[in-house]
Amino acid sequence: MEVAVFALFAALALASALVVVTHRNPVYSTMSLVVTLVSLAVLFVLLGAPFLAVLQVLIYTGAILVLFLFVIMLLNVGREEAGGGSKLSKVPALVAAALFGGMVALFSWRAFRDDALAPLTEEFVSLKTLAGALFDRYLLVFELVGLLLLVAVIAATVLARRPRPEEREPLGPRPQGESGSGSGAGAPGEAAP
Repeated sequence: MEVAVFALFAALALASALVVVTHRNPVYSTMSLVVTLVSLAVLFVLLGAPFLAVLQVLIYTGAILVLFLFVIMLLNVGREEAGGGSKLSKVPALVAAALFGGMVALFSWRAFRDDALAPLTEEFVSLKTLAGALFDRYLLVFELVGLLLLVAVIAATVLARRPRPEEREPLGPRPQGESGSGSGAGAPGEAAP
């Protein structure tokens, strides 16, 4: 029974993760990320780590994704325009994909070696040990991840609020008939252009 539940939620996590990165609508991508993270929480329960599953649901699904969805709705981000970017912008994506594939191959090779791993003990997976490692040994990394999430939200806000080409002001000098910085051009009864 456990194998069937694992297969179901692993397939659901993979399928929804693919929707996250392939869908053009950011709201659908965010909702698919919710499905992915809840599926990962179920996998944590199957691994015998219910505390991590609760943290996954409370922090990531309950807080961070609601924040992402709020930012997307607040900024009214629409569909991505078809046409993509230039061919030069696809080069970093291909490099990142090759790097990711190499890392997956390396980790898979290490996981399926013949080296026997020691079994996990109850003390090793306890909450006290996790908290000690997180706030002692990995405190800087923990704080940097929080800072990275903050920078990501700010960057998304700035990028989404860029003025569209039709909203930008012309770079040259204004015509004399327009009011603005000025010298009082235009007669009092004159209609604006």
